[in-house]
Amino acid sequence: MEVPEEQATLFREVLTALEERHLPYAVSGAFALRAHTGICRFTKDLDLFMTAKTSGEVFPFLRERGFDCDVVDPVWLAKARKGDFFVDLITGMSNGVIVVEDSWIERASPVVVHGVKTRVLGPEELVASKIFVAKRERFDGADIAHVIYGTYGAFDWERELKLVGEHWEMLLWSLLLFRYVYPAQTHYVPAAIWRKLLRGFETQIANPCPDARFRGSLVDENMFAIDINEWKLANILEETRQKRLAEIDALPKYSGAVHCTSLLNGIA
Repeated sequence: MEVPEEQATLFREVLTALEERHLPYAVSGAFALRAHTGICRFTKDLDLFMTAKTSGEVFPFLRERGFDCDVVDPVWLAKARKGDFFVDLITGMSNGVIVVEDSWIERASPVVVHGVKTRVLGPEELVASKIFVAKRERFDGADIAHVIYGTYGAFDWERELKLVGEHWEMLLWSLLLFRYVYPAQTHYVPAAIWRKLLRGFETQIANPCPDARFRGSLVDENMFAIDINEWKLANILEETRQKRLAEIDALPKYSGAVHCTSLLNGIA
């Protein structure tokens, strides 16, 4: 993957600094996609997944080394910049539903990125991180299909079910796309997983809950804004984000790290 030398230097500097400090993280984004599928995609940024606790430790550490660090959204995203390039520090998904945990980092696999020995996010966690990326301007369904295709025989489906939890219907949606795109590879998803998901779906259809809440905002708060603003349906996105903010604020604070009360001021 050819990138400008200035960008590669920035990536190496950040990765080397985190490795020297033994901070737990995993590389995701285009580098993880390449590791699991062989697909090379130019990227202007470097995605590093870590827990919210680790993110608090990384911030002051990188600032000491001349990086401009900003919290874009305390629920999930911060950025470390130098010049025109930046590194994303990601602690979960923007809707607050999918959260990076220690197990994500523990399951990461060894990889070399721009000459630095590091770790890349596992395929199951990579899929989980993309499961809600279904917006008008960006849709990661093809990435999910490619990961499933590229990791046949090694993908841990029980782990994936655990990661998506109650949002298993989003996984089923992604798998139906995979099946449509790769009909000859239907068996790449084990029959037991198809049965479990489809039986669950049949049960939901046969026993609809009249009190079930609107969940469109978890997928895209813009495309489904009319449902909340004009049709007055529940804004579950706001609830999940507030819950996540409370969880982050309850974390032990690293000496010198930014407190969540100040992080709130960083929402774009």
